[in-house]
Amino acid sequence: MGNETKQDNLLTLIKKGNKSSAVAAIGNTVIAGAKGIAYVISGNGAMFASTMHSLADAVNQGFVFVGSVLSEKKPTRRFPAGFGRVINIFCMIAVIVVTIMAYETIKEGWHLLQHPVGNTGGFWLSVIVLIINLVIDGAILVKAMKEILKEARVENIKGWGIVSGALKNVGRAAPPTRLVFYEDIVACLGALLALIAIVVTTFTNFNALDGIATILIGILMVGVAFRVGFDNMVGLIGVAAPQEIVERVQNAIFSDKEVADIRRLRILQEGRYYHVEGLIELRKGLSLSIADDIKFRVQDKIMSDPDITDVTLGIIEDDDIKSWSTDRLDGLT
Repeated sequence: MGNETKQDNLLTLIKKGNKSSAVAAIGNTVIAGAKGIAYVISGNGAMFASTMHSLADAVNQGFVFVGSVLSEKKPTRRFPAGFGRVINIFCMIAVIVVTIMAYETIKEGWHLLQHPVGNTGGFWLSVIVLIINLVIDGAILVKAMKEILKEARVENIKGWGIVSGALKNVGRAAPPTRLVFYEDIVACLGALLALIAIVVTTFTNFNALDGIATILIGILMVGVAFRVGFDNMVGLIGVAAPQEIVERVQNAIFSDKEVADIRRLRILQEGRYYHVEGLIELRKGLSLSIADDIKFRVQDKIMSDPDITDVTLGIIEDDDIKSWSTDRLDGLT
């Protein structure tokens, strides 16, 4: 019975894992295998760089999916704040992998600049593989953009509007979704660069473009590593919630007519979820038992938000001094 419960819990956690990273890991594994075969046949440097990128993406996104599953574990007595930041640790591991792959890619590109070899064959195979790459990574990118809008709770955006919507709200998405988004932008650009390099080196004598494209792909990978690394470093340190979350908490608190003011409020992001700590002022003349009931009522109201996993509130009597302004949305007082 105990084993069945553990299995059920594991299945529940897996279902809660980040779907974008799971799909991306599977897709990039297929792409990396196809590109590896095309590289062995063609010997093209840009294809090598693109293979390395897809391999790095597959490993990273597999890591990130495991991290997203573990981060969904409920708080325990030993870890009362939960496991939200586990995903940041796994994303940092992914950054290390991308950085190593980027170094190898740039090194290969530099070697090809010094000793250009051109395309040695397998032109159509390489072209077909890269077109398939663009289609698969493009589909993964679209899914990641939709996931960003879903996690940011942005509705009524369709068509090309999801592109601008995703770019605008990517900072509010879960760390693994951001990783997939950034990596697949680079994956699509890298495949396009590799395709251009293969076509040009096959039909012209400009063989140096092979090395140039390889180096550019490596630089793009460094850019992804830096961006994702910075985001997750901030997440590991602990970062204040975005303004929209603060506004939602503020509105939930003031929706209770017995609340007179907010003395202090701190909302900390843990992975994709938020912890709320605050001190609220209640109107004068309330008994302790009634004040406690109001506190629990406000806590329950805040906890009804699916993005918030923990609320700790203190209560004091109104001091007739306005401490909180409704346009103060910094999330930290």
